[in-house]
Amino acid sequence: MLMIYANAESQQHVADHESDVMAEVDALMKELADSGELVGGQALDEPGTSRVVRVRGGVPAVTDGPFLEAKEFLAGYLVVECASVERATEIAARWPDARLCAMEVRPIIDEVDPPAGEGGPALG
Repeated sequence: MLMIYANAESQQHVADHESDVMAEVDALMKELADSGELVGGQALDEPGTSRVVRVRGGVPAVTDGPFLEAKEFLAGYLVVECASVERATEIAARWPDARLCAMEVRPIIDEVDPPAGEGGPALG
């Protein structure tokens, strides 16, 4: 999974150069679709629309907004099926947000069917 990070400065750059940035993203998305590497992805809404859920002592507490001590936030994600983590890293490096803020490359854990009588996925 390629996680796309943004901050106020990177968002302003995208807004100021939207057609150029989107042309770059569209070209890369087409390349990934044509190669069969694109699985999916989605932009996320602004951090202020999020809710944070924490359960402590069995009691859920829900707060609005991320309220994290960070200037960067997760702005979207892209799922790619690649031959290697190096290829995923190469794709992330070409994404505009890698220049504007940051991209994180993180493998997705494969779920496997549990043996008969056992529940839940086996995690790597």
